[in-house]
Amino acid sequence: MSDAFAVLVPLLNTNEPEARVVQLQVRAGEKVERGQVLCTLETTKSAVELEAGAEGFVVALAAEVGDRLRAGDRLCWIAADPDWKPPDDGPRAEKAVPHGLRITQPARRLARELGLDLGTLDQGTLITEADVRRLSLDHETVPAAAEGEYDPVALVIYGGGGHGKSLIDLVRAAGRFDLVGVIDDRLNPGDDVMGLEVLGGAEMLGDLAARGVRQAVNAVGGVGNVVSRVDVFRRLHEAGFRCPTVVHPTSVIEPSAHLSEAVQVMPRAYIGSESHIGYGSIVNTAAVVSHDCQVGSYVNVAPGALIAGAVEIGDRSLVGMGVTVNLEVRVGQDALIGNGATVKRDVPDGAVVRAGSIWPPREAA
Repeated sequence: MSDAFAVLVPLLNTNEPEARVVQLQVRAGEKVERGQVLCTLETTKSAVELEAGAEGFVVALAAEVGDRLRAGDRLCWIAADPDWKPPDDGPRAEKAVPHGLRITQPARRLARELGLDLGTLDQGTLITEADVRRLSLDHETVPAAAEGEYDPVALVIYGGGGHGKSLIDLVRAAGRFDLVGVIDDRLNPGDDVMGLEVLGGAEMLGDLAARGVRQAVNAVGGVGNVVSRVDVFRRLHEAGFRCPTVVHPTSVIEPSAHLSEAVQVMPRAYIGSESHIGYGSIVNTAAVVSHDCQVGSYVNVAPGALIAGAVEIGDRSLVGMGVTVNLEVRVGQDALIGNGATVKRDVPDGAVVRAGSIWPPREAA
């Protein structure tokens, strides 16, 4: 083979420009034979094995299992020399991904756009687009607020309503943090919430940070208004607070599952193998998120919801109490699935599925 050539993602389905990498059979630098399978790509309608068109070495492999690639994206190069360097071809050229870093394709693109150094990202977790956005925000706002004393176990609860009470019990049961009080913009300073004093509203965050309290749990559930929950996260970040993941000791989380920062896992919930729960999401009491699920950021999976394997749930969506979502269904962003509904097929972005109904609705006779 005289020249290297790019291995590009084909269009598998005219209605779906993206395909998911479900298997990756090669590594960067590996020698492959002509016709050897490089990876398996899958859409909702079909799957295909992408093969090497010639003998050579895999160079600049740009995907991991779970990534979504668009038709025309470059998977890798096949080169005669393992030390061959790909050309700088404009928008497609990317910095090499550090060895061991697991990052999705959208997250990699966003990191490049924001100028984030991939070498600074955590190699112990799968980095998603939401993680990159949060890291970018942290880099802008946290360093100045993080100067001075810092108590690594002090924690404040932001929100004194029903969800806040549940989280107080969760944090106490987990035993990792010392609760110092409640922040609530609607309660009066000095009020009592389950033995914790209401310290005031958002205006207290600066004083708390100065005292070394820089960790908080967002207890604003956002049911019916997810914007309010997202806004609390923004306030906390702007004040220099981190939002740790909190997990009730009675929940079951498989070792291969990944929880992003600020995730809340309530009593007796289950999260299956190789599932990913995005930033700030809630997996509520007795909810089941089965294997290989991809749950976005700020998602609320309500008590008793049953999510089958390989389901995708977009950012800011609500899956109501007792909902059943069938295998490999995709729920779009900002969707609302009412209590007790059964979801059998994909739900578009922003769609509302009525409580107790079956999705999709039966067509009129």
